Amino acid sequence: MQKPLTNPLTNGYEWLKRNQIVRVLETVQDLFVISLCIALFALMAIQLREMFFELLPPLDFPGVTSDILFLLILVELFRLLIIYLQEQRVSIGVAVEVSIVSVLREVIVRGVLETSWIQILAACAFLIVMAALLVVRVWLPPTFDGVDPEKRLTMRNKLIATDNSSNALETATHLNSQSLSSIVTNGTNGLGHHD
Repeated sequence: MQKPLTNPLTNGYEWLKRNQIVRVLETVQDLFVISLCIALFALMAIQLREMFFELLPPLDFPGVTSDILFLLILVELFRLLIIYLQEQRVSIGVAVEVSIVSVLREVIVRGVLETSWIQILAACAFLIVMAALLVVRVWLPPTFDGVDPEKRLTMRNKLIATDNSSNALETATHLNSQSLSSIVTNGTNGLGHHD
């Protein structure tokens, strides 16, 4: 049986064509995310204007609190989109923070006393799961090659460890040089006495 002849130029062309298609799709996806960022920014501006109008008398405290928390949610969503544009990944930490603030906003707006105990229990269970996810994400491996969500923390811990070890090494070297110089001084003095 004969193997069919494969043209290496055709395989390279197909690989290049696939690469170009992926690049075009990623560019279109980035344009979608950029348009979402612009829309979210406009929504934040509108929400901020409405919040300032609600601060005028008569003051509605639950409404103002709800608007402030909603604005914080929009800011976190905007930050999530910016992280996606920069690193091409969805940040688990920011997504969990948005979820936590959203649940707390609903509880605060409705009021704890007016909400049924089943809904409060469900919100508590959800918040416990989100907190556990925040803790567990430290041990999760990086999502993509070269992207480490906890890189800054790791680098900071390494720098602290090297600073502590270099300070200990400098101290030990300083103490050893002092004791060595005293031995040399005492040794030469002792030799001088023997002559």
